[in-house]
Amino acid sequence: MTWNVQNESLLLNQHKYSIMNNISGQFRKTIWDPFLIISQIIAIQTVMYFCLGLWIWIVTTCIGSTKSLDYIFHYKQIHVRDFAGQFIIIIFTLNALIGAIALWWLVQRTKQCMDFACTAHLIHLLCCWVYNSSFPSFSWWCLNIVSLSIMCVCGEFLCMKTELQAIPLGINSQRTAL
Repeated sequence: MTWNVQNESLLLNQHKYSIMNNISGQFRKTIWDPFLIISQIIAIQTVMYFCLGLWIWIVTTCIGSTKSLDYIFHYKQIHVRDFAGQFIIIIFTLNALIGAIALWWLVQRTKQCMDFACTAHLIHLLCCWVYNSSFPSFSWWCLNIVSLSIMCVCGEFLCMKTELQAIPLGINSQRTAL
């Protein structure tokens, strides 16, 4: 291809349009960053297990029960027959709210809350499956579906509330902010 004015003009126009495509477009474009995504998954999983362990440590200390990983991973601990089983259900429900706050703080995107909540619970399913060497019970599934729903809906609500805040545009924007 030989150089001439017409070819140079076409190249300049293509460059101008590609710059315009980068300037215009969606608000907060999603960029594929595997390191960020994996880091967020690890961070959410860490926060959820740390807080779940902290809740269980507090409760078992108060009621004088033994401290064990069974409360986190053993599906037979989830039942309504006695006080300890009911507390485990309450702890998992409260931990779903902590997970929603973790989504809001770490992910900060309404669209991605369901993805990260499902991933966290899928990893928990795999951990429970390996820990027990058997597939979890019906009560475990019910509790984790409720926990997943609470985490997802509350996380989406918090992220949406943050995303919809008024964006200050200038000096007078403080007076017009909602």
